[in-house]
Order: sequence, then C-alpha cells, then structure tokens
Amino acid sequence: MSGHSKWATIKRKKAKVDAARGKVFTQLGKEIILAAKAGGGDPDNNLRLKNAVAKAKEANIPNDNIQRAIMKGTGELGSGNFEEIVYEGYGPGGVAVMLEIMTDNRNRTAGEIRHLFSRYGGNLGESGCVSWMFEKKGLIVVEKDTGVDEDDLLLAALDAGAEDVKSEEDIFEIITDPDSFEAVREELSGKGIKLSEADVSMIPKTTVKIEGVQEDQMMKLLDALEDLDDVDEVYSNFETDQ
Repeated sequence: MSGHSKWATIKRKKAKVDAARGKVFTQLGKEIILAAKAGGGDPDNNLRLKNAVAKAKEANIPNDNIQRAIMKGTGELGSGNFEEIVYEGYGPGGVAVMLEIMTDNRNRTAGEIRHLFSRYGGNLGESGCVSWMFEKKGLIVVEKDTGVDEDDLLLAALDAGAEDVKSEEDIFEIITDPDSFEAVREELSGKGIKLSEADVSMIPKTTVKIEGVQEDQMMKLLDALEDLDDVDEVYSNFETDQ
C-alpha cells in the first residue's frame, strides 16, 4: 500500500466496502438524511444530496429506501436524528488520522474511537490537531485497462475544470477543486468514460512512511475504525513499501 498514490487507500476501502454491504447501505442512508436535513429534499437544488443519491444508486440501494431517507431528512417521515462530527488523532509512528462520523450518540462513538486508538498504539487528539495536514479535493479514478485515450481524458478533464491529471501504474487520477467535482464527473461520464471511483475526499498534503510493527498496528487500527458503524470515512497520511 503506497500513500503517494491516492488510489491505494481508496482501493483498500472499496474492498472492505464490498465485504460489508450492510454497512454501506446504512452509511449512505445516513448521508442522504443529513444532506436532505441540511439543504432540502430536492437533489437538483442540493448538490450534496445529489451526490449522495448518485452513490446510493451506484450501490443498488432501492429507490424506495432512498426516498424514505430523504423524507426522514426533511422531517416528513419521522426524524433522522444524526449529527456529523470530525475526530482527529495520531496513529503509530505519528501518522495523522481523520475520521468523518455520522452518529446518533456522540458519547458512545467517542468512547469506542478513543478505545481503538489506545489499543493500537495511537491517541485521539484535539480538534484541529491534524486537519491542517489534509485538503479537500475531488478525486476521480479511471482504470487504464478500460482503453481510454490519455490525451482525450486529459483534454476532457481539464476543459471541464480539473486541476490535474496524474498517470499512475494502472490508473489515471483526476484531481479537482470540490466545487468543480460534479462538472468534471458529469463531463467524463457523458463522454462514455468509465469511472472506477469518484468522490470528494481529504487528500494528505504530505505522507509519513512506517514499517514493521508500526505498520501492522496502523493497518489493524484502520480496519477496526472502518468496521465501526458510525465511522463514515477514514483518512490517513501514511505510506509503506507494500
């Protein structure tokens, strides 16, 4: 796993997502509820909701489930009593860790996360302790074996507002400003380009290399954090030679 390629982390997360489909349904439902609660139930006028619904459809969540989540968010169908929290801390070797949380019980979630950090050689920190090490960017991944022409991809992405297109071993990474993400994604999809991943993420500005025992502990910490139902996203800035 290599931290200098953003795809490495996403690839690992996707494998865990595929193995925990029930959690995916729960997380996407929470995201739809929160998006509708914050900006209303019309996806055409609520970009966050539009993105959440798109991800839910990609995960094959039934439309009825999506609509119920929207109605919970707008208050038409009970109350989606969730709140969003960002937790920050340090893993083994001083690795920066950021967690995006959606929970209906702040105290329970904080206790579970603090326990896991302590168990695997890290510690939960104060708000702001590592967030400055990350920046929010849109990240779109296109696999090279889809046969896409690099020049065509580069031209289409940059014309739509992408900041950069990187060629890695097996994939292209398109980096965008968060505000340009949706336009770039729609432009590429409209040209028939198959997107392996497309999301707005927290990208580390620098990375920390770890190995041996620290690497083993870090992987166990990430696995344990990702297995918690209240944890929506896990970001870190470590890299290894694996």
